Amino acid sequence: MPNMNDAAGRHAFRGLALGLAALTLAGCAAGGLATAPPAVSANISSLTQVVEANPNDPGPLNVRGTAYGEAGAYEAALRDFSQAIALDPNFHQAYANRALVLRRLDRPAEAIADYDRALSIAPTYDPAFVGRGNVYRQQGQTTLALADFQRAIQISADNPRAFHNRGLIYQSQNNHVLAIEDFAAAIALNPVAPEPYVARGNSYLAQNDPKSALDDFNAATRLRQNYAEAWEGTGRAQEALGQTANAKSSYSRALGYDRNLQAARDGLRRIR
Repeated sequence: MPNMNDAAGRHAFRGLALGLAALTLAGCAAGGLATAPPAVSANISSLTQVVEANPNDPGPLNVRGTAYGEAGAYEAALRDFSQAIALDPNFHQAYANRALVLRRLDRPAEAIADYDRALSIAPTYDPAFVGRGNVYRQQGQTTLALADFQRAIQISADNPRAFHNRGLIYQSQNNHVLAIEDFAAAIALNPVAPEPYVARGNSYLAQNDPKSALDDFNAATRLRQNYAEAWEGTGRAQEALGQTANAKSSYSRALGYDRNLQAARDGLRRIR
């Protein structure tokens, strides 16, 4: 860790805070908070020592807020991001990070306001477009969501979350050709993220291509063994292929990871 007792050290830590916090929080697309890199996942008590040693530096607060957010301590994360913003009102990553926590707390209006503020400071900050687009998508405002994802892609053509989320919009519109193209782009940019495989598998099933769907669902379960939705998708693909015994096993496995997954329960009912 940089020596925080000199200006160069403070600058180095601030750079770490900006980059890693933006990566782990503001860039997160869907689902739970992203797994933070090791530097951000450091023990919160160690981060607290850095915060206390540098009370006027917003960077360490942003990093600790990210660690709190990853741990699910959302109120503590909000306090840190808000304090970072109070110290530096132009800290656009902190606004975007706070917006994601607000989204997790089901406070969409406040989240959008923070994303708006981040983008007013940094108009080409693509993670904020992705984050705001996700809020719009969850609210059913697909036109606004699509515009944000498209803008993020225009700014940064190597943002897999933007392609994934734009694909979800196309999928919701039953435009599975474009959806599959976007999911493929997301996979090419980040082949170790399981969510785009599941999304593409769902579109393949909608196109009556269970074999391609099964390949994608299998890829997702290899990447994340306890991914209940991927196992449920595996079951649907196997069911469509007439592999009833395998489908029953996959639906059961999905319920083993998430007993409340209704789609897996429905699948078991269909094949019994």
